Amino acid sequence: MSSSKSPRSELGEFLKARRAELGPHQVGLPDTGAVRRVPGLRREEVAQLAAISTDYYTRLEQGRIAASASVLGALARVLHLDDDQRDYLSELAGKEAVRPRRRTRQTVRVPLQRLLDDLRFTPAFVLGRRMDVLAWNPLAAALVTDFGQIPARNRNYVRLLFTDPAMRRLYADWETVAHTCVALLRREAARCPDDPQLAELVGELSVRDADFRQWWAAHHVANQRIGTKTLHHPVVGDLTLDWDTLTSATDPDQQLITWSAEPGTPAHDRLRILASWAAEQGQPDTADEPRS
Repeated sequence: MSSSKSPRSELGEFLKARRAELGPHQVGLPDTGAVRRVPGLRREEVAQLAAISTDYYTRLEQGRIAASASVLGALARVLHLDDDQRDYLSELAGKEAVRPRRRTRQTVRVPLQRLLDDLRFTPAFVLGRRMDVLAWNPLAAALVTDFGQIPARNRNYVRLLFTDPAMRRLYADWETVAHTCVALLRREAARCPDDPQLAELVGELSVRDADFRQWWAAHHVANQRIGTKTLHHPVVGDLTLDWDTLTSATDPDQQLITWSAEPGTPAHDRLRILASWAAEQGQPDTADEPRS
């Protein structure tokens, strides 16, 4: 460290140098191909990925303020710092070394998988931490989307809502559904504030979608477990379905979501038609591979 510079100034220069080394594609951002005035990521992109304000990050990079341990952890993740770089960042900030917490790998619980296998006429899927989709049955794939065609690391329900145009068209009231999911995710963030995958998801969606960014900043929370939704399905038309949640007693981080319709209603009949269509397509019962 130069004797003429304060630790805050050194920290700011270190952050600036690291963001200059990264391109948008390396952090999951769309690369428009436009010429950038400076190399690497922009300040606002780093700030949004770290779920902090651009003004806060700018002052931090200029050496005008100190950073909290949680902000340092978020920046270390966004900038893809290795362990030595994380330690150096912490030393400059006068903090304990910031290392990401490791969480046990999550797989669908066997009893929940059995339920999925037995639900032929009921769309169902299992959500894990961060609303990751861990498993689903053929009718859920036919009703919502073919989860098996989505890379496991991107198989997150909130992410799909905001990034998949087909999901936006599926929900008759997409805005209400998406807003509620953001509020559910905000509640989980309060429960697991040090989850690096959750921070990465929030940062990515904050950059990619203005609605997500606005709703996340509003700090609304929810704990909705039942409801009714109307879907515009491309194969069988409109369906108004009730959804419910079953939480695993042995792993509260796993929830079975089911969709159903009252017998005798058009939606009930259309689910039967969709089940036959899904069987003809040969969609397999699927569980996600383990992920952290």
